[in-house]
Amino acid sequence: MKTNFETERLYLRPTSLDDADINLKLLNTEEFKKYVGDRNVNTLDESREYLKNRNLPQIEKLGYGNFTLIKKDTGEKIGSCGLFHREGLDVVDIGFAFLPEYLGKGYGYEAASRILRAGFEEYGLQKISAITVKENVASQKLIEKLGLKFQKIVRIPNDPEDLLYYEVSKQEWQKNN
Repeated sequence: MKTNFETERLYLRPTSLDDADINLKLLNTEEFKKYVGDRNVNTLDESREYLKNRNLPQIEKLGYGNFTLIKKDTGEKIGSCGLFHREGLDVVDIGFAFLPEYLGKGYGYEAASRILRAGFEEYGLQKISAITVKENVASQKLIEKLGLKFQKIVRIPNDPEDLLYYEVSKQEWQKNN
């Protein structure tokens, strides 16, 4: 099963403990804290523990999870994108986060569309979902551009907020890609 991917401008590889630096930055961006929540990860050691407990077990178990995004031309880590099993959701969820200086440059669509393709073609998923808060309009636009359609409002365990729930089936995705 393939685990590393690339796009025109990016390398996508499974997140590892070596990515504690970018993880720490992403979890502490204003956008992440505002739209996803404060994870109280404030040091590199806390970031490594977060990865060890939250990200790596799923990658080890299923072969997919969070991917670190690296610019081909500079080698800079600019964000993450992945497929996640979230408590309270029946369908695997695609999620993404970027450093602020890389927002609005097309990297989100580039990375997320490659991860969607991997989900369907490499990992055999039949449906992929996405969730976001109502206030995160940029995320909604990307989710819709990827071909996911709004289905309903949901809540997941330990999160008091109403979330917009989107979904796309493999068949719907294949028709448009």
